[in-house]
Amino acid sequence: MIDKFQAIPQPASLGTKVNLPVLESAVRAGFPSPAEDYIEGSLDLNEHLIRHPAATFIVRVEGESMRGVGIFPGDLLVVDRSVEPRDGHVVIAAVQGELTVKRLKGSPGAWRLVAGHPDFAAISLAKEGEDASIWGVVTSSIRRLDHGI
Repeated sequence: MIDKFQAIPQPASLGTKVNLPVLESAVRAGFPSPAEDYIEGSLDLNEHLIRHPAATFIVRVEGESMRGVGIFPGDLLVVDRSVEPRDGHVVIAAVQGELTVKRLKGSPGAWRLVAGHPDFAAISLAKEGEDASIWGVVTSSIRRLDHGI
């Protein structure tokens, strides 16, 4: 809900760089290949996930409406307010005082917010008037695969 934030969330902080090793070879999701012990280089997740630090915030997902597009409860979404929303983008919008994540369909002045689950109706931003606005475009999703670790 929007009242959890009281204002636009603060931009992501880049802080200290944390360079993680990146393996040279890809990981197969099918039949395993022989392991290679070569490191390609390192990767700073801030540089990989955040293009415009001053315009970026992160929000945690609650609810089931976007499961069909691979966004699940508990996921962290990286949202860039500097990206111009276009048809097909996944966005964060404020509708009647609550934040929601949906796919944007249509064009400016006739935007609809469409869920990734058939049980949720589309929301027309034109009908919502001034009580609805697009906060930013989702650029990445971060999911913890918690296996009791």
